[in-house]
Amino acid sequence: MTVDAPTGTEDTGGRPIPPSGWLGWVTSTDHKRIGLLTVGTALVLLLGMGTLALTMRAQLAQPEQELVSSHLYNQLFTIHGSGMIYMVVTPFALGMGVYLVPLQIGAPGIAMPRLTLLGYWLYALGAVVMLTGFATPLGAHADGWFSYPPMADSRHSPGAGSDLWIAGVFLSTTGTIIMGWTVLWTVLRRRTHGMTMLRLSVFSWSMIVSCLMVIGAFPSLLAALGLLAAGRADPSVFDANVWNIGYQHLFWFYGHPVVYVMFFPFLAAVAEVLAVFSGRRFFGYKGTVLSLLVFAALSMSVWGHHMFATGQATNDYYSLASIALLVPAGVEYFAMVGTIVGGRLRLAPPMLFALAFIPQFLIGGLSGIMVGTPVIDYHVTDSYFIVAHLHYVLFAGSAFGLFAGVYFWFPKVTGVMLGHGAGRLHFWLLVIGTNVTFLPMFALGYLGMPRRVSSYASFEGFGWMNLLSSIGAAFLAAAMAVFAVNVLWALRRRTLGTAEKAPGDPWGGHSLEWATSSPPPRLNFTSEHPVPPVTSFAPLLDLRQRQEEQDAAGRSAP
Repeated sequence: MTVDAPTGTEDTGGRPIPPSGWLGWVTSTDHKRIGLLTVGTALVLLLGMGTLALTMRAQLAQPEQELVSSHLYNQLFTIHGSGMIYMVVTPFALGMGVYLVPLQIGAPGIAMPRLTLLGYWLYALGAVVMLTGFATPLGAHADGWFSYPPMADSRHSPGAGSDLWIAGVFLSTTGTIIMGWTVLWTVLRRRTHGMTMLRLSVFSWSMIVSCLMVIGAFPSLLAALGLLAAGRADPSVFDANVWNIGYQHLFWFYGHPVVYVMFFPFLAAVAEVLAVFSGRRFFGYKGTVLSLLVFAALSMSVWGHHMFATGQATNDYYSLASIALLVPAGVEYFAMVGTIVGGRLRLAPPMLFALAFIPQFLIGGLSGIMVGTPVIDYHVTDSYFIVAHLHYVLFAGSAFGLFAGVYFWFPKVTGVMLGHGAGRLHFWLLVIGTNVTFLPMFALGYLGMPRRVSSYASFEGFGWMNLLSSIGAAFLAAAMAVFAVNVLWALRRRTLGTAEKAPGDPWGGHSLEWATSSPPPRLNFTSEHPVPPVTSFAPLLDLRQRQEEQDAAGRSAP
């Protein structure tokens, strides 16, 4: 779909052009601005949640330290975990979809833009409400991102901080559900001519399956939070164990699919980067699409493996379903490796992050199969082994995919490039920091160090591994500082007009977002930058290959 650029005070559809400045941003119905607001808010919160993590690692660097009190430490790990899952990685993934999906399907905008904007503001308000718990007399919520009753009821966790946590998570989750609905509806109803479902990019397919999980699983969290709120109003609700276990079932029906909502979009960003920087069409496209759908379906049927230790789950079924995840995961890994084998690799920063994603996330995936086996899970449950597994999934995996996407699409969004030297420094600091921080945690957990403890005795022998992990966290802090400076410097140079303008398609992209200008106009495509013919899931690659064939034919003609 192609439209002319807007002129005057109205666009070509007769709709008023929104005001400029900050008011235009906070009231905008342009999906690109809403996506950037979501992603930008998530990145700011990422730095805040990282600061909480550094404080915890400083506390645990040596045995029997008292840098923070035990109660404050409980608040730190609760808000860190809650913030990273509810307020950072999940909204970032959906924000990428809000920005990119309409461009990738050739649409002038997102479906239901005002509703999408409402979703963002509910998310942002939820983050503020959750964090205000620190200002209450008894502090913020302190019972973990899962907040099991009866420990999270008002008898065991008094104070307004816990109530604010429930309200904040409820608001944020409602906002992400709304954004999931609008992104999915956009794909289903606003595709350009010729854009069949099997011509969607891998990233757009990842958003389809992610949004299906958001719509199917996230309301379960709202029900769990409602049950927890009722239990805080009347703690006798949780005197009956059926409600304690019922809460866990409701929570983990959300809690396992959300891991893949925080993974699939970044896996797809890696897939896009690998194809572009290998100079090849993505290998095994149809198999990958099918595997994403199967993966999403299976992910909503394995929640009980988080409850092995309760004795209230059917262990054989949930273990078998968990191990079955190996099949679609293997298809996706095979497709990524098949894409780069034999390709002409260009090792720009996006490609470095994408390549590192593959082996690092493999550690998280394989350790997930281990804890999906009851006999192993009984030994390592609620230990630092679980902390290591979770962070290899969401940091060594998803965060590397996130940064691959940021470096890849930054010139599309801003029209300028991030510094390549700073990008490489960021990459190596992140690789070192990630593995030095989280690998020792597998050994700590296996040897018996429980998670969610603010101190440990020197005779337990955990000191040197915790020190090593804390040193790794310092590398992570340095990596994030380099990234922040790189982004701010590029944006400042853009504002001052001293930055070198990036080409419209600096990487040789394959999907439709690279067919328009960088940054895109308000309605995405214009008469100057129309939507090209869509003949496959890589339409721009098709155009270049046809042009090369025509040029070759012209050179060979007599």
